[in-house]
Amino acid sequence: MRRLLEFMRRLRRADGLPPLRKTPAGLVRRRGAFLLLMLTSSAIAGDLQPAGLATTRTDLNPKDQARVTAITRPTSDFSKPEQFELMQGGAGTSQKDVSRDSFSQSSANISFEEEGTFKLGNALFRKNWVSSPSSTQASDGLGPLFNERACQNCHLKDGRGRPPQGDAGTTSMFLRLARGASDAEERAALADKRVLNYPDPVYGAQLQELAVPGLRGEGRMRVDYQERKVTLADGAAVSLRKPVYSVTDLAYGPLDPRTTLSPRLTPPMIGLGLIEQIAPADILAHADPDDQNGDGISGKPNIVRDGLSGELTLGRFGWKAQTASIRQQAADAFAGDIGISTPEEPKHWGDCTAAEGKCLSMPDGVQERLGPVEAPAPVMDLVTFYSRNLAVPARRDLDSRQVLAGKKMFYEIGCVSCHTPKFVTRRDAPDKAQAFQLIWPYSDFLLHDMGPDLADGQAVGDAMGSEWRTPPLWGIGLTGAVNGNVFFLHDGRARTLTEAILWHGGEARMARDGFANADATDRDALVKFLESL
Repeated sequence: MRRLLEFMRRLRRADGLPPLRKTPAGLVRRRGAFLLLMLTSSAIAGDLQPAGLATTRTDLNPKDQARVTAITRPTSDFSKPEQFELMQGGAGTSQKDVSRDSFSQSSANISFEEEGTFKLGNALFRKNWVSSPSSTQASDGLGPLFNERACQNCHLKDGRGRPPQGDAGTTSMFLRLARGASDAEERAALADKRVLNYPDPVYGAQLQELAVPGLRGEGRMRVDYQERKVTLADGAAVSLRKPVYSVTDLAYGPLDPRTTLSPRLTPPMIGLGLIEQIAPADILAHADPDDQNGDGISGKPNIVRDGLSGELTLGRFGWKAQTASIRQQAADAFAGDIGISTPEEPKHWGDCTAAEGKCLSMPDGVQERLGPVEAPAPVMDLVTFYSRNLAVPARRDLDSRQVLAGKKMFYEIGCVSCHTPKFVTRRDAPDKAQAFQLIWPYSDFLLHDMGPDLADGQAVGDAMGSEWRTPPLWGIGLTGAVNGNVFFLHDGRARTLTEAILWHGGEARMARDGFANADATDRDALVKFLESL
């Protein structure tokens, strides 16, 4: 019942309604029973429950539902690989040899015609935008403030970015800026359901390090590291580096004293289309915000507004699960990272604020013959298709004795409580390539409290300052091959998978301790398992 009430509270917050009042326990139980009846009735009627928050699957017949339940049940046999485990991205899994292009392959199950569409989308994903005005009218509109000129320059080889060193800057990690809201802003937020946090009044929602000619970038990110020694149960010593973030060379004076800095490393692009087609019911089934089963894990969904329909739906993309769809994620990146307007985010001047008058006076790149924005709908169609169909690479060494031992440990110490191994995507997915696929992302796509060491202090929708979405693990073992470096977690502080595990806190503390207390052989096996994904 507490879970039901918490769910209703989040729906009310997303709708801008006053919070549910605290009431005596008996009244809570009666109100909860009424709400349960109301939700159940709406689900039966099929007319009130938002599709993006459906708690039951309507795309499967009873026979298929039984098959899905059986195949996604956690394994207890670690003597051999599971059936279909090699193809962790379903039928679209790429089985090409490991290389720097391992994350840049198209889904193996798209058609020949779709392969052409994928390549066009790839060209746009790689395209460098230029400042306005320009002779290349289909490519101008950059900035005026920006962090990069092309999507690919942040998602290096369609993989993850890397953090800066000192004040040298970076093109693949950026700083989110957010602060506490004033009373007036809190009232205004009721009319704008997509407001997730409150930007700095001068520098906006993101620090823009670069600018078009005639304008200064906003400033530079600086990161300094403090080494922290950790001794494991068997006496092994590991050095963790804790980052300290600051900004230098600010163009318009200091940040608001309330503004906090949150670094965000660009994540890999693989498997996004499959994640988008996981049924909401299957994700919500893992939510346990009140930890009713007492396992110390209390994942919760981030309930957001769909950018197109305005309907309440499930956030599943971004480090805090703040975005519901690939298309919206791409539009947000165009606006926030490159300064390009789209039909979804018609911001011709990107993240320029009212305090940055010179920025707002710069020319935009809108071409009337192409539409009212700089990247019109056909551009978004192609970029979205490309992003949707980047294939997940096949597993490697999955029948190795050491990998199987590491998988067993992954289960036994509780990693699977958040890193859910398997899902079967919707049978009614709009694109056949993503329909009814058994996939192995190793994520529940829910928010979890990761403790104070990883907290950024920024609330994003339902995500609190210490909460993060469980990142998918598929492909994590190929990070070095694709990107030429290995930096993990939301800010790249971890230089190895061992460091990444040891930074886990909060709800993940028990799993972290299980790893730290294991002997070297078992720890090595767990890392080998992760490297096989």
